[in-house]
Parts: sequence; structure tokens; C-alpha cells
Amino acid sequence: MAGKHLSSVSRGRSPSLSFPPSARLAFCLFTIFLLGFGLVFFFFFSSSSSSHSAFTYRNPRSSRSNNPLFTKPSSENPEFSFVASLEKFLTSRAQIPKSELGSNGSVISHGEDVRKLDNLVWEKEMDKIYEEPLYPAQLPSSSSVLRVYVYEMPPKFTYDLLWLFRNTYKETSNLTSNGSPVHRLIEQHSIDYWLWADLIAPESERLLKNVIRVHQQEEADLFYIPFFTTISFFLLEKQPCKALYREALQWVTDQPAWKRSEGRDHILPVHHPWSFKTVRRFMKKAIWLLPDMDSTGNWYKPGQVWLEKDVILPYVPNVEVCDAKCFAESESKRTTLLFFRGRLKRNAGGKIRAKLGAELNGVEGVSIAEGTAGEDGKKAAQDGMRKSIFCLSPAGDTPSSARMFDAIVSGCIPVVVSDELELPFEGILDYRKIALFVSSSDAVQPGWLITFLKSIGPDQIREMRANLAKYLRHFLYSRPAQPFGPEDLTWRMIASKLLNIKLHIRRSQRVVKESRSLCTCDCRRANRTSSAS
Repeated sequence: MAGKHLSSVSRGRSPSLSFPPSARLAFCLFTIFLLGFGLVFFFFFSSSSSSHSAFTYRNPRSSRSNNPLFTKPSSENPEFSFVASLEKFLTSRAQIPKSELGSNGSVISHGEDVRKLDNLVWEKEMDKIYEEPLYPAQLPSSSSVLRVYVYEMPPKFTYDLLWLFRNTYKETSNLTSNGSPVHRLIEQHSIDYWLWADLIAPESERLLKNVIRVHQQEEADLFYIPFFTTISFFLLEKQPCKALYREALQWVTDQPAWKRSEGRDHILPVHHPWSFKTVRRFMKKAIWLLPDMDSTGNWYKPGQVWLEKDVILPYVPNVEVCDAKCFAESESKRTTLLFFRGRLKRNAGGKIRAKLGAELNGVEGVSIAEGTAGEDGKKAAQDGMRKSIFCLSPAGDTPSSARMFDAIVSGCIPVVVSDELELPFEGILDYRKIALFVSSSDAVQPGWLITFLKSIGPDQIREMRANLAKYLRHFLYSRPAQPFGPEDLTWRMIASKLLNIKLHIRRSQRVVKESRSLCTCDCRRANRTSSAS
């Protein structure tokens, strides 16, 4: 026994820890099991950790990945120039067969019959509402993803007009009757291009996640009409232009989706107040994309436009953007109190310009001059805005003026003198943080405007200019369209109208003959600028 004991001690074993062979085997197997389980857990945890950032953006079930606020930024620098963007766009699509560009004018749908389309729409809506029994209230809202069907119209309404602009835009001597270069006007009102180019781009290239293009009409919330009304107005002869307008009207109103809703869920870009004027009364129930709402009756007739259905979009800036470096460098150079350069004689509401010109001419700290066309005039306006604290933005022929958006991107605080102005995206943006609003009656009083501007303290000026730097992104059209850019905010504004659009579509479908008239919201309150305090 002693020998066995010493032998055990010599091997480093204690008699109290001696196990039978079966117990030792079980202990070894258990140890191997624990090691294996640990290795599996380690590799699983490492894999999950390394893919966490991809999960944030790619997992379709993640609420963050579907939220536009968490959209992964583009690695490609966006293009803000209309001419440069259009060149790339047309070049990239030049090889697409005409059959894919809508040359046959056909409707891509499961049926040409209005009733059939209406039934398909109803079935899709019921599927969405009842697919989750515990959450039946999955109805469209301002946070929903909008589904837009883009009509594939014949090229004469779309690509041919873009090529016409592209091939002639260098002819800057081509002026309107009031002396404005037509191609520059087209650029300022090119919202129809920016929205359409984004909608039809491959989804892999798009950054906006709150709107998608669908290819079946019954899946659509809205229908986009890609007709370039402004280009056709300025670059075609009068009679061919009117004929093209009539053809476009006939093509669109023949579509089953238009007949089903009478156009209430259709989006029509008519951003220049002269464009599409001869036939647009036949499309007055559609959602119009406008620069403003004129209540004088000179541009839009009563019952054609109102805020409940239409959307105001900003002009494309005519000057180069003053970036962060420019903002910082121009701070000490802003020695002019108030700046204006443009046409002083305008029609309708723009008559206020001549009065302001007479009142402000020769006043110390004020630079006010008649504008000139061409690159020299553009550069003079840009330089003047970057050297000024305030920029005068009076009404033009219509209540709005591109000058306001030129001032914003130049870091110059707009002083708006337009009594009936409607502003882009005002349900989202508070313009009081970046601009001053003055009534016409106050502005023309001798000495009133300058006294008012001098009363604005330096702290308020710094705060407003800081806000201008933040607001820049909301007025810069680009390709690809950027989150919270004007294209994005356009769809957010339209999304807020969607339930009301559907209400009026269904109401019109069931109202019988001799029923009381439908409400059209014609009797809206006039928008009047109150006197500044």
C-alpha cells in the first residue's frame, strides 16, 4: 500500500482526487464539449459584430434602414448644374431603344378598362390593410413610402424636348420679349427634369427612400406626367407648341388612371406661369407643381390652383452657391446694407419694383441697379449679393421671384416685399428664421425700409446667416437627388396630401347625378403679408 501511495505522490496525484477510469473519460468528454461550444459562440459573436454596420443599412426589416433620416450617404458627388446633369443624363440614355422610351404611347397596365383598373387598385389596398390583422391601420401617411407610376410618354413630349434644349442652350442671344435669356429661364424652372430624372434612375443609384417608382398602375399612389411644358413653351414656335399641348392633353386624359380619378392623383409640373396655359384648365384637378399662386387672375384662373392640392417648388438658383468657405470669407466683406440688381419695371404685382427703386435710389448703404442679361449681369448680381447683408426680393410679374433663392444661396438675408407670396415647403420650413417679410405699404414709405433694416441687431443677423447656411440644402436640386433636398421635400409635401386626394377620388366616384356640388376649395383666404413690427 505504501508503494502505491508513494508512486501516486511521485506522479503529483493526491489520493483524494483519484477517479475511476469511467469518471475520467466522462470529464474529458465534458471538457471537449465546453471548448467546442465556446469556439462556436466566439465565431458567431465575431460575425455578428463585424456585420453590424451593414445590418443598419441593408436589413429590410430594420426600421432604421427604411427611415430616410438614416439613408447611407452617396459616395458620388452630386451634380447641381442643370446643363451638366442633362448632358450626362442624355448621354447615358442615348442607346436605349425607342420602344423602351414610350415611343408607342402605350399604357403599361394589366388592363385598359377603367373599371378593371379600379378593382385592381381596391384589391391592392385591401391586401395592405388586412395583411397584418393585429395592425389593421396600415394606411398611407406622411411617413409612408410613396409609390409613383411614371407615364412612358412618346419622346416628342420628353426626350426630344430635352435634346432640343441641349442642342440650343448656348444661343444666349435668344431673348424673351422682356429681355430675359430663354435658356436661363428654362434652367430656373427645370424642376420637371430634376424630379423625373430621379424617379426613372435605377434604384441602386437613388438616395431618396420615401418615394419609389412602380411599374403597375394598380400599385401606384400617384401618377407622374413627364411633359416638359416650359421647354416647349420657350423653344417651339407658337402654333406647333399649342398643337403639342393639345396632343399631350389628349394622351394623358385618355389613360384609364386619369379617367378613374379625373386626374386628382396625377402630378403635372407647370412651374413657369406661362407654360401649358392654353390647355391646363382641362387638368385643373391634378396636383400642379408651381412657383407660386397668383391671385390676380393674370396667370392662374380662379379654381385652378390652391394649397390644398398643389405644391410650391423653389426656383433653381441662377448664381453659384456660396459654400462654407465662401460664407466664412464673405463675413467681413459684407459692407453693403441692401442690394438689388434686376429689372425695375415689371407687370402686375411687380410694379412695386419701380416704386422701391425711386425710394431707394441714392440712399447711403444701398446698391440698387437695373439688371442686364448675359454672364456679365449674372456675375455682377452674384458679387453684389456676396458683399451685402440684406438682399431685396420684391414681387416680379408674379408674387415670387428667383432672386429670393439667389440671395439664400449667396448667404444674403432676403427682404421679401410681396404681399401675396406662397413659399416652397412652408409646412416643413420656417422662413422667418432666414428672411424678413415687409408689406408693400410699409416698404414704399419714405425712409421706412432703411430704418427698419438698421434696427436689426448684429446678433440677429449672425443667427439668420447661420440658418441660411443650414437651409441651403433645401434649395439645391441635384442628381442624384439628396435627402432633404428640394426633390425630397416635394414628395414629403405631396405625401401629406395623399389621404385627402383619395377621399376626393372616392367621393367623386360615388356622388350621383343631381347631388350637391363637390367642394373644390376655391374660396381660400388671401395670403396677405402683415406689417413688420
